[in-house]
Amino acid sequence: MRIGRPERRSLLAAHQGEAAILFSVCEYLFAISAGAVAEIQSLRGLRPLPVTRIPHPPSKVKHILEREQRTYFVVESNQHFHLPATRSTRLLLLRDAPVAVKVDAIERMSEIERIIPLPGAFSGEERDWYRGLALTGSRVVPAVNPAAFLSRVEQQLLERILATKRSEPERAGVLV
Repeated sequence: MRIGRPERRSLLAAHQGEAAILFSVCEYLFAISAGAVAEIQSLRGLRPLPVTRIPHPPSKVKHILEREQRTYFVVESNQHFHLPATRSTRLLLLRDAPVAVKVDAIERMSEIERIIPLPGAFSGEERDWYRGLALTGSRVVPAVNPAAFLSRVEQQLLERILATKRSEPERAGVLV
């Protein structure tokens, strides 16, 4: 028995797709699950991450964004993916973490037909960055793992930096 085109199409149609947002960093295209993103917005409202004596904040976080009583740590996606400096225009505010990701552009919404496991050539930290390779239309793009933008340890360190800076004005008038 030979499997022809109609059978292949029906197998793909039976697979429940996943809505995704395709975004670019440098000239590279990436996919992220639409369910992982709470909001897409401009870069308006970014503030520099406070300077502190706490050593070694993640170098990929230079800004914070405060929105609706929530603080987001803004990850420079080009640094996260070890790509050259870019001119970011948008933020992806993640749903399940206090993380916003700076990206160059939002290309479009798409349907991921399926995700293929990463090939063995992905052997370093990129194995954590990606869920796999997403098939969307006629393209294959890396599907990012939203939890990899900032580890829990990095988030805790950044929260300590903010807590230290917020408590400093209270101590400013106190003589030691």
